[in-house]
Amino acid sequence: MFLTFFVMFCLRIYSSFKLQMDCRLHFLIAFCLMCHVFAQQDGSECLKANAKSCGECIQAGPSCGWCTKLDFLQQGEPTSARCDDLAALKTKGCPESQIENPRGSKNITNNKEVTNRVGNTQKPKPEDITQIQPQRLELHLRSGEPQTFELKFKRAEDYPIDLYYLMDLSYSMKDDLENVKSLGTALMVEMRKITSDFRIGFGSFVEKTVMPYISTTPAKLLNPCTSDQNCTSPFSYKNVLNLTSNGNLFNELVGKQRISGNLDSPEGGFDAIMQVAVCGEQIGWRNVTRLLVFSTDAGFHFAGDGKLGGIVLPNDGKCHLENNMYTMSHYYDYPSIAHLVQKLSDNNIQTIFAVTQEFEPVYKELQNLIPKSAVGTLSSNSSNVIQLIIDAYNSLSSEVILENSKLPEGVTISYKSYCKNGINGTGENGRKCSNISIGDEVKFDVSITAQKCPKNGHEEVIKLKPLGFTEEVEIVLKFICECDCHNEGIPNSDECNYGNGTFECGACRCNEGRIGRLCECSTDEVNSEDMDASCRKDNSSEICSNNGDCICGECVCKKRENPNEVYSGKYCECDNFNCDRSNGLICGGNGVCKCRKCECYENFTGSACDCSMDTKPCESMYRQICNGRGECICGRCKCSDKFQGPTCEMCPTCPGVCAEHKECVQCRAFNKGEKKDVCNEACGKAFKLVIVEDRLQLPQPGQLEALTHCKEKDVDDCWFYFTYAVNNTNNDYVVHVVKKPDCPAGPEIIPIVAGVVAGIVLIGLALLLIWKLLMIIHDRREFAKFEKEKMNAKWDTQENPIYKSPINNFKNPSYGRKAASL
Repeated sequence: MFLTFFVMFCLRIYSSFKLQMDCRLHFLIAFCLMCHVFAQQDGSECLKANAKSCGECIQAGPSCGWCTKLDFLQQGEPTSARCDDLAALKTKGCPESQIENPRGSKNITNNKEVTNRVGNTQKPKPEDITQIQPQRLELHLRSGEPQTFELKFKRAEDYPIDLYYLMDLSYSMKDDLENVKSLGTALMVEMRKITSDFRIGFGSFVEKTVMPYISTTPAKLLNPCTSDQNCTSPFSYKNVLNLTSNGNLFNELVGKQRISGNLDSPEGGFDAIMQVAVCGEQIGWRNVTRLLVFSTDAGFHFAGDGKLGGIVLPNDGKCHLENNMYTMSHYYDYPSIAHLVQKLSDNNIQTIFAVTQEFEPVYKELQNLIPKSAVGTLSSNSSNVIQLIIDAYNSLSSEVILENSKLPEGVTISYKSYCKNGINGTGENGRKCSNISIGDEVKFDVSITAQKCPKNGHEEVIKLKPLGFTEEVEIVLKFICECDCHNEGIPNSDECNYGNGTFECGACRCNEGRIGRLCECSTDEVNSEDMDASCRKDNSSEICSNNGDCICGECVCKKRENPNEVYSGKYCECDNFNCDRSNGLICGGNGVCKCRKCECYENFTGSACDCSMDTKPCESMYRQICNGRGECICGRCKCSDKFQGPTCEMCPTCPGVCAEHKECVQCRAFNKGEKKDVCNEACGKAFKLVIVEDRLQLPQPGQLEALTHCKEKDVDDCWFYFTYAVNNTNNDYVVHVVKKPDCPAGPEIIPIVAGVVAGIVLIGLALLLIWKLLMIIHDRREFAKFEKEKMNAKWDTQENPIYKSPINNFKNPSYGRKAASL
């Protein structure tokens, strides 16, 4: 099955991506290798089972089949060889009609449609309302093969509701009780807006009636409150009113209730919840939507707290109401949270915790542990309790969560949800849908898989239901543990060694104490040393070479995980997978492994068949083996001397063709060079010389084989051009030479000297100009500096402080007085 999904996945990738041709080729090669690996893994699942019967085979996996053909087994093969992958059985020659391969199935036995009241004004009875479909089905399960069915859920309109109000009557709830006394009729009015069939009940709780939870003095047992307060005696849990549609009766009975009291802060509410859940007959629960409103302003005791009062017996989860009073609170401990969750779920009760703001975080954590529960915050005097209940009910009823009963061993279940607005979920989210309104229909795919057959029979029953709802789906699981041919078996058949087994499905299923393909041996004989001796090769201490089992004095070789790998031989001493490898392949892929030795195909030799006798890979482009410079060994050239390359065509340390023939070309074409005097003797037969007028007439690639263009310098420092090639006609070497060498012209002296002189003069003039420019800039800067200092002077020569004038002025002091007197 996994292989099928893998193939589809790979083909989708191949078709969706735009790959180049070489990439696609590599992808297909990798794809084939992966398919081969997974095919081996799928086959190994059946082989590993080592099945002795058809029933054991089909339990090994959904891809395993059993061949019933009588002559299917080869000599020495065990009965378990009949069990293999379906494709492998066909490959081995088993006809499809003789392969046992039973498949699973499903059968819906009760499939009543969900209730739809559109256009139907008549109100159906509660027992006639259907919210889940189908209601019962049978699944025939084969190991490893899932069976899937569709489940529908639809919230019915006007579905009946039973609500039980459980209230804490400790002293701190005194003001809250006053508001609850009128709760019945008010809540009845509001709830009938949701459903016309509504019932309400009432119960109360305080605490266990032992120390240290309450005071056990006679006076406090009568009145646990202060002397000026008239309180009722403490109690654990009391059922005040069974579920009823009479709201006035609710008000009347609740109005008669009185507050009680206890010593510690946490209350015994869990005891009360347990009794409400399990005492369905006394309280009057119907098979409809069940709501439990738990109202308190304190925390809670749970399992283990009873030890404070000397109570050690765990809560038994049973009803202990006598005259509507819980009578075993002093005997059984508080229930644990897990125990409470189980009982609430078993009885389809949805819990609403109406608590004060102080303890809201505590009950929020409790809500996470109790499925289908809600938490609302009470006002200080519970005046908002009706709206709290309405909001909590809408929240609970808008979510559906599927829950299944305990699964048999080896059975798994998975869900996929199809909710409103195209929202789908898998895993844990696959079992629930939210925001469901009345009349909305949601769907689930439920898949059940069995990994093995149960030990205690072939049929189990599990139940599947939405949490908080009473309707459920009954699923009968029938396990396919035997093949159809099992029923046609012949007990004590003569085919099985004179009646030592049952002949069924083409093979013998041996009686107890008998083994062998035909049940020909007893277990006592198999363990004898005489029979083991015939299974040892050359008196070896190893039985069947440690690769098989000695059955009735004969070796039956073991099966490998890879069906293509087999042990063989009289003593299982041979195999087809331990031969030498090359490039990761047994026998290099060029031979067959027989008894741990490679038998090579034609033109291959070597211990791993990795030596090819074909010499074509060693031929050069001239069809010469290794260019005459080496030997062809195993399809590869082993070059001699300094030659390299696939066909010994390269010699990195050898002189090139141009350098090698330079002197001969120079002496024969231009009659100069080192070999000028011995040209005929040294170069006369080396090649055929052809003179051409210019370089354009030299041969071009493609005209001659092994053509090389050369450019060399002669003794006069001139360049001459030639080509060296092979003539296709007679395989002679031919050299084409350009008639006239390319000699460089001599240098022109006058222009060079003139240029040097001109350069020197120009450089001198440039230096003079630069010097003159720098001097002008310097003078201007100095003059500007002088002018600036002159402007900043504070005195001049006319105001010299040490200068004294040579003129003295005198005045006669008596001048003018005489004139005045006259």
